[in-house]
Amino acid sequence: MAKIIYTRTDEAPLLATYSLLPVIEAFAGTAGVEVETRDISLAARILAAFDDLLPAEQRVDDALAELGEITKTPDANIIKLPNISASVPQLKAAIAELQADGYALPNFPDEPATDEEKDARARYDSVKGSAVNPVLREGNSDRRAPQAVKNFARKHPHTMGAWDKDSRTNVATMTEGDFRHNEKSVIIDGDDTLQIRLVAADGTVTVLKESLPVLDKEIVDATVLHAAALDGFLAAQVARAKEEGILFSAHLKATMMKVSDPIIFGHVVRAYFADVFAQYGDELLSRGLNGENGLAAILSGLDEFEDQKLAAEIRAAFDKGFAEGPSIAMVNSDKGITNLHVPSDVIVDASMPAMIRTSGHMWNKDNQEQDALAVLPDSSYAGVYQVVLDDCRKNGAFDPTTMGTVPNVGLMAQKAEEYGSHDKTFKIPSDGTVEVVNAAGEVLMSHTVATGDIWRACQAKDIPVRDWVKLAVNRARSTGWPAIFWLDATRAHDRNIITKVEECLKDADLVGSTEGLDIRILSPEEACQVSIDRIRAGENTISVSGNVLRDYLTDLFPIMELGTSAKMLSIVPLIAGGGLFETGAGGSAPKHVQQLIEEDYLRWDSLGEFLALAESLRKLAETDNNPRTPVLADALDKATEKILNEDKSPARKIGEIDNRGSHYYLAAYWARNLAEQTEDPALAEIFAPVADELEEKFETIKVEMRGGQGEPVDLGGYYWPNDEKTTKVMRPSQTFNAVIDGLAAR
Repeated sequence: MAKIIYTRTDEAPLLATYSLLPVIEAFAGTAGVEVETRDISLAARILAAFDDLLPAEQRVDDALAELGEITKTPDANIIKLPNISASVPQLKAAIAELQADGYALPNFPDEPATDEEKDARARYDSVKGSAVNPVLREGNSDRRAPQAVKNFARKHPHTMGAWDKDSRTNVATMTEGDFRHNEKSVIIDGDDTLQIRLVAADGTVTVLKESLPVLDKEIVDATVLHAAALDGFLAAQVARAKEEGILFSAHLKATMMKVSDPIIFGHVVRAYFADVFAQYGDELLSRGLNGENGLAAILSGLDEFEDQKLAAEIRAAFDKGFAEGPSIAMVNSDKGITNLHVPSDVIVDASMPAMIRTSGHMWNKDNQEQDALAVLPDSSYAGVYQVVLDDCRKNGAFDPTTMGTVPNVGLMAQKAEEYGSHDKTFKIPSDGTVEVVNAAGEVLMSHTVATGDIWRACQAKDIPVRDWVKLAVNRARSTGWPAIFWLDATRAHDRNIITKVEECLKDADLVGSTEGLDIRILSPEEACQVSIDRIRAGENTISVSGNVLRDYLTDLFPIMELGTSAKMLSIVPLIAGGGLFETGAGGSAPKHVQQLIEEDYLRWDSLGEFLALAESLRKLAETDNNPRTPVLADALDKATEKILNEDKSPARKIGEIDNRGSHYYLAAYWARNLAEQTEDPALAEIFAPVADELEEKFETIKVEMRGGQGEPVDLGGYYWPNDEKTTKVMRPSQTFNAVIDGLAAR
């Protein structure tokens, strides 16, 4: 039987799954397609990590590891919804919830000392940050705006704030001492095993990574961000924001880059509150309150001080720091949550486009818009955002009704360019030299380091790079649009990538003929300017980029074009032949969950799920020769377009259509399209009465779906919701449920 695997994830996408999945199962079942689920939520991954320590009745399968193996098979067909890339505060909250639910999990050890604590920390670190995507992404990324979505955005443009030519908003980034400027890169000659070691001044060797297997032609990079240079840079930016009278804001990626960026975030917190740490640093740092988990964790930690008089003094010092420092950008002005409170609250790929959409402004403590200094310490890609800011300052806001589109082909297969996110990133414990050494004892790369520096390495295997170039050429050929590789010839890693790209483009067996295709290699800043010049002219350009820049661009352009990145179609053609279908880049939307809990209204838009499902069904037609799945897919696409054109997507406030209501419209339109199609008369016969019943009972269903709006609901948990309670909340219409469940039973 044909099979689709649908992932259970976190927060708003998980809640939507309770409502949408029964519809998917019922409709897919009519084509003999089985829909299975795998739970890769943060809570499930925590439980799987401690499987051997839990009683049998509490054990959870390691669904992520299983899916990782499935992606390497030709029949893989996986729909992957957004999941939490957990920061330490989120991880601790999930642990506490599971403990309260009766799971005997150890606490998260901030500074593990015993073997037991070190074991627990290693297990928790395995699920922290971007732990899911590297496992599942056994292919490169093809992410774009579907034509129906683009057409809708042009007819119904989202709001774009006007730009002032005198705007003082700018990006601040390091000019020396950062990852970009210290990068070294080599191409491996023959399969090998590398060791990463720290050699102290006295010759003492500490092995940081004992055995790192690498393959022939693989690119391996190494670089370091010097803590002293970072601190000097940050101090200057705090002073600059104060002098210019603009908001201070830090933009990092403490989720995906789960090792490096929380450390950098701690430096930012300490720089902003330099006077506090100068006076009370010993008391704070000795308790692990270093800012890496955000200001909120420090303030919470003050509650644990035995000397509450001292704690009160420190709180007052932080208040004074706010009063005397530059105004700071806010995440939630009403609740006093600043840019520095939680590292996972301000993620660069989402926060920078949001700033650009809002006239280059962020929000201040008075809930007013204000120019801001966007601090992006590492300069690898910061210049891209400065190009956009300068262009908006010169030419004004982009116009969604006329602008072109910038889809992306991204290099990410087999953990390519997983910068700062895993076991090849280290906070250096002592002065010395970090060396990357091959099996023959040759030093391939080395860096002089000091205590507290952040050193990292990354890999990009040859097969994923070749697959990426092939995918880019195919997209250029199929669309007729220019394809631009965003690569910087002055950067060590990119020089090696450029060498491979140029070789691949000459390989006719790999990419075919490139005659007549417009394929360019430009620096990120140059590529960005060309792309935005073209989108202002209504022209389309394919961006071809590495993994981190892929993450940035697939938020930057969609948020400007569509108002959100959640409406993107994200296809990952797996190297083994299967397909991974990601439901946009909209994150897991914690604010949506809060609204549901408070007033029984979920504004999450499942459009990404609709789009991914259609492509998943088409993939089944390829692999299983199932004639019904493309019929289902075509009818689903028509239903999705009708939802857009008739404005049946979720609104933002109670009294309107929410997520569950949009699922009714999807089912009704999908059923009607299937009833009226002529390719499969038997399928039309199945769906004709379903479509009739859904339309006839619309008023009853609407009343039942909106009946609880305005009242709080109980999900029985946030990270690990109770199935029975959540199903009751997310399937409130018994009339609708009866129709869908009746179809599933046929």
